[in-house]
Amino acid sequence: MTEKVAVNTWEDVVKLTSTEEILIPQDPLDRVLGQEEAIELAKIAAKQRRHLLLVGPPGTGKSMIARALSMNLPQPSQEIRVVKNPENPERPFLEVLDAEEVLKEEEIKAESVGVLLDPPEAPNNVAEHLGYRCKNCGKYSLPSDLTCPHCNQTKMDMGNRSNPFQDLLGGVLEVAMPQATAGKEKVHTTRSRNGVEEVVIFERAGDKIRMLDQKAIDKRGELQRTSSEKVLVKLRRDPFVLATGASETELLGDVRHDPYGGHEKLGSPAYERIVAGSIHEAHEGVLFIDEISHLKDLQRYILTAMQEKVFPIVGRNPQSAGASVKLEDVPCDFILVAACNIQDLENILSPLRSRIIGNGYEVLVDIAMPDTPHNRARYAQFVAQEVNLDGNIPHATIEAVEHIIAEGRLRAKADNQINSLTLRLREMGGLIRAAGDLAVMEGAPLITGDHIQKAIRRSRSVEEQIKERYGSYNKGLSKDVSSAQKERSSYYFQTEHMDDSMFS
Repeated sequence: MTEKVAVNTWEDVVKLTSTEEILIPQDPLDRVLGQEEAIELAKIAAKQRRHLLLVGPPGTGKSMIARALSMNLPQPSQEIRVVKNPENPERPFLEVLDAEEVLKEEEIKAESVGVLLDPPEAPNNVAEHLGYRCKNCGKYSLPSDLTCPHCNQTKMDMGNRSNPFQDLLGGVLEVAMPQATAGKEKVHTTRSRNGVEEVVIFERAGDKIRMLDQKAIDKRGELQRTSSEKVLVKLRRDPFVLATGASETELLGDVRHDPYGGHEKLGSPAYERIVAGSIHEAHEGVLFIDEISHLKDLQRYILTAMQEKVFPIVGRNPQSAGASVKLEDVPCDFILVAACNIQDLENILSPLRSRIIGNGYEVLVDIAMPDTPHNRARYAQFVAQEVNLDGNIPHATIEAVEHIIAEGRLRAKADNQINSLTLRLREMGGLIRAAGDLAVMEGAPLITGDHIQKAIRRSRSVEEQIKERYGSYNKGLSKDVSSAQKERSSYYFQTEHMDDSMFS
């Protein structure tokens, strides 16, 4: 196994053979390149439960910061359930259990499972009455086989219908008259243990037989109260919830439609049709919304949820059978990490921004970082992280890292950032993957500088490829569009007279 080394300066990197030797930090926030201010505020937000607004162009690590923040939070400690209200089904009850209660219930469930047996391990009469054992030849098959596949005889003895009781294990077996199918779903017996008679239940479990002793039966009885409950938000859950592009239903929850109107015998009860929204799933965690301005009027619901820390779940389609169902005060105590581009700031509701500022921070993310020995080492760490994250490409040589750094300088310069390295890392990650794909296709053990150079040529935008092939965007358009299309395409006539500098 390759020994991992922490790299703090470029001198640490040049001593290595490849990025496989680079130690990746355990704290996810330490894996984010640059963005020192945003990382510092994210650590504060995780500790103090503050909200964040990250402003900047795509691909600069905003979602990575949000994800890393969530990984610095303690594990959720509550499970949210909805409980049937027999007196008013359309107003079900809310139940919030702490971790200790949930774990205790899980222990009871584990003890109520009983023991799984292979059919030959069960008493013969039990296996016969459950439909596993043939009374004629004594061989075993599944209960779904009405006729024994071994002797081609009916598996059940049909001549003993009059006696509903048979002795098993020295106890009393209570069985109903055999049905037309091979055996029953379950049989009850009694047995003596330590001088005390107890009930034992055997029941079908696929190709196995489940045996429940008195303790397991008692535990099942304790769980009866949960038969009219539904878990809305599990205790063990991802504390990071991505709500980018979510609809009103996805964001706030809903009550599913029932074509039978929730009829007691035909339909589904109201409590079973309630679905939690992203704001509820993010309870005790992080709700990340990129391009938050695109939510438009839904932002006001986010604001209400942030203020109240509870939000009701209602049926959102007035034509649905769930329109009259409502679950009040569902917890939604989340940390909001919102992101947007600079030009979209004006489209964020003022009260929402005020709420973030009043209980959090706004930060403009960086698009470049100084080209220093320390930051070049961070670039090498970034390459190692991207390779590990992808999982399908090899690690890179140090020469390849140097080529990536050189490309990072060029891209920073294109943003008028001199002597800097770009932090548009999504594009840089794509470059690393393209080079890795080349290495894989060639059967190379490592990504080399040559692979990086080829990937750079392949990663040009379509506009750049058009300009190189035809000389300009409009010339390429005129070659690609037929005369009939030109006449129909208003877009063509709009762009035909555009200055090519717009596409350079």
